[in-house]
Amino acid sequence: MKKLLAICFAFTWIGSLCSITEAQEKPKVRVGSKSFTESVILGELLSHLAIQAGADVEHLSELGGTQVLWKALVKGDIDAYVDYTGTIQELLAKIVEPGVEVRSEADMRAAMDQLNIVMSDRIGFNNTYALGMQEATAEKLGISKISDLRDHPELKFGISDEFMERNDCWRQLPAKYRLPHKDVRTMDHNLAYRGIEHNSIQVTDLYTTDAEIEFYRLRVLEDDKGFFPTYYSVILMRKDLAERAPKVATSYLQLENAIDSKAMTGMTARVRLDRQLETNVAAAFLNEKLNLKIPYQGIGPMAEWKRFVERFTKTTLEHLFLVSISLSFAIAIAIPLGILSARNEAFGQTILGVVGVIQTLPSMAILVFMIPVFGLGAYPAIAALFFYSLLPIVRNTYGGLTQIPRAITESADVLGLGRRARLRLVELPLALPSILSGIKTAAVINVGTATIGAFIGAGGYGAPILTGIRLSSIPLILQGAVPAALLALAVQYGFTIVERRFVSPGLQTRG
Repeated sequence: MKKLLAICFAFTWIGSLCSITEAQEKPKVRVGSKSFTESVILGELLSHLAIQAGADVEHLSELGGTQVLWKALVKGDIDAYVDYTGTIQELLAKIVEPGVEVRSEADMRAAMDQLNIVMSDRIGFNNTYALGMQEATAEKLGISKISDLRDHPELKFGISDEFMERNDCWRQLPAKYRLPHKDVRTMDHNLAYRGIEHNSIQVTDLYTTDAEIEFYRLRVLEDDKGFFPTYYSVILMRKDLAERAPKVATSYLQLENAIDSKAMTGMTARVRLDRQLETNVAAAFLNEKLNLKIPYQGIGPMAEWKRFVERFTKTTLEHLFLVSISLSFAIAIAIPLGILSARNEAFGQTILGVVGVIQTLPSMAILVFMIPVFGLGAYPAIAALFFYSLLPIVRNTYGGLTQIPRAITESADVLGLGRRARLRLVELPLALPSILSGIKTAAVINVGTATIGAFIGAGGYGAPILTGIRLSSIPLILQGAVPAALLALAVQYGFTIVERRFVSPGLQTRG
């Protein structure tokens, strides 16, 4: 019996050792994608191929945009994503040495090589920019090409932020076509289609492979002056990926010349219009095109309910983590800053001015500023939320301490209390309602602002909101918006209980 147990133990130990060794040898690959459906599908294609090649894969989907993904790739926060030659040319033009031209794909590869990035051959399709409008409106006004827009200055434009800022898009397009339009708004690309549908805007930017062009019956206006460059899709991956996971890098090259415009539009339509899961659409394409056997995620009411529970649990834990950690750091720093500000008027005005300026900065800008320091994920989001939490706590601590009646502080001096004892026994208890009010305000702000963390892969309730906006799905938007609102109410109620527990009854807020 003892021999049998020893043999079983030996086999178990060897099996565990092999499993640990296999897990340790399994390369980790991080794939990125932008916040539009085509990019998410392409990210799923890369993820499936990496898994088939034996990698442990994390897909950071729906990240903020080109700049976020590009910086993450250069820094090493992601290993691969799909971009477009026109976009790459625009990016490289800003960072290559003066006098060096980046025109051909060979030029792009040479410039990428200096950044330790590999650029594949074309995946196949050309997804360039275009302008579009409702077919009925275009027919009524006799508009078929971009030049025709010149005769209709009354039309309202709704274009994406990236289209607005790019040199190969709106920055030079009006001059090229001599467009007189002044009513030009920036908005999310996915929301622009809703604006076109409801006629709140009449013209928007399109990707030529968008499934919505047919669904919303849009007319793609002819680029009669040949302004927009070609945007062939290519895979960008770090050189060290080929060293760490050569099978993954090789598997990605199977996509070269594998996806034409019709196939890409079809995949996008199945996600956007037929409500199929991106992972299943990508798996179906690879199974058919490359003869793979990638399993599909379940469909039906039970599978949907399971995904909802898993998503809700995951996003709730992520959101609570972002809020609790950032708020804890803010409390630890802001209260001492408020105390120092109350004791030194010059220092106090400087500190209040600095945290006030931080509060006025756009939240997305702070997130982007944090990426070079902390990379993608939760850490830059926590840093941004920390900065946003400082002002209400510092200001309320400062205000609570400076508004204590002088007679009370003089009485403390008469009793012989030292500076520290007076602060601990008299001033902080009297200022506690104001301090708690500041912390409560910061917490509620954090709960709402934390939703933008999804733009940089931090998760939280912003993830289903972004996906819902992208897919025009109200239920998905509500899966993020409703819990965020309920959590804000719970935080407010929780601080009310804390106030009743720790604040002297005579100082508590009435009603």
